[in-house]
Amino acid sequence: RVVRPRLADAKFFFDQDRKKKLSDRVAGLDKVVYHNKLGSQGERVKRVQAIAEWVADRIGADSQLAGRAAYLAKADLLTDMVGEFPELQGVMGGYYARHDGEDDLVAQAIADQYLLQRDHNEGAQNLVSMALDIADRVETLIGIWGIGLRPTGEKDPFALRRHALTLINRFEILGLAAFIGSQEMALDLTELLEFSLSQFPVGLLSPETLLDLRTFIYERQHNRLVALGENRVEIVDAVISMYPPLHDVVARIRAVSAFAQLPEAPALAAANKRVGNILKKVDGAVEAKINPVLLQPGEEQALADALKSVAARADSAWANGQFEENLKALAALKDPVDAFFDKVMVNHDDPAIRANRLGLLATLHQAMNRVADLSKLAA
Repeated sequence: RVVRPRLADAKFFFDQDRKKKLSDRVAGLDKVVYHNKLGSQGERVKRVQAIAEWVADRIGADSQLAGRAAYLAKADLLTDMVGEFPELQGVMGGYYARHDGEDDLVAQAIADQYLLQRDHNEGAQNLVSMALDIADRVETLIGIWGIGLRPTGEKDPFALRRHALTLINRFEILGLAAFIGSQEMALDLTELLEFSLSQFPVGLLSPETLLDLRTFIYERQHNRLVALGENRVEIVDAVISMYPPLHDVVARIRAVSAFAQLPEAPALAAANKRVGNILKKVDGAVEAKINPVLLQPGEEQALADALKSVAARADSAWANGQFEENLKALAALKDPVDAFFDKVMVNHDDPAIRANRLGLLATLHQAMNRVADLSKLAA
């Protein structure tokens, strides 16, 4: 008596909905309010469509199909079935898209867009789905954050924390795929945020939106990795403080964890912290550049020679994405660094020699901070 009438209603709605194509419903989204400051669902669709096409170009997806999926993604909001059964949003859009003869990748992308709300372990099934998923979530993050509706305490009515974690997950998946395929990861978080921000009317969003949101996303990554209980807080801090590419964060943490086990690690971390403090006290920026002619014999020359020797191995490892090997190469610097600080006065009376020594330290600092800020490991 309960189930049969509901099923009959569903069949009626399903039959009625299929009489009108999804594409014919899109115009009606202009009359559906998304947010009073951010406009209608129709305006939002245009933003998501532009972002999805931009993302697709960078992850190897078909940009036309990604744009089409974004164009149709919210149309099922206007169907009778979703009006009666809101939890079927996206699911019904996928069915109706297939019924309308849309490309299978488009239909699947529409169906995939709410998967994570139902099962955290499910994800986008194809690159078109991935492009739409990223576009949808970053548009929400930029828009909602930009009008000042940021999460506070335990309150997060627009699920921005979840959207940020999903975005992180997508970057990690794409980064892994690029690594396996020996390709360069072409999607950059800052560029994505900048392009997404450009799709909103000028002056609508807070000017601090981009930097604040980037910080928020990395904070979510930090909290997630610490909560796993597998990583030391100082190691996560060391990596996250550098704002590395999102897809590299986990690999860098593994590398720093391995480096921290080396007997040379504590001394090098302490030296890096000392170098950082010295450079901070200098007026103006110090260029990481060494003039070999001005190097003094002894410990200063030895450190410069060691840096040059280590650089070849470290640079090769870096170029191949071998973060652990990059950091292990630095272990050879422990003795020459210790000797330098024991015997050499950085603030030499000769301005040229002093500047060259600062350049040497800046070069050392740059080499040691490539993967993470190793000074965070110092006691």
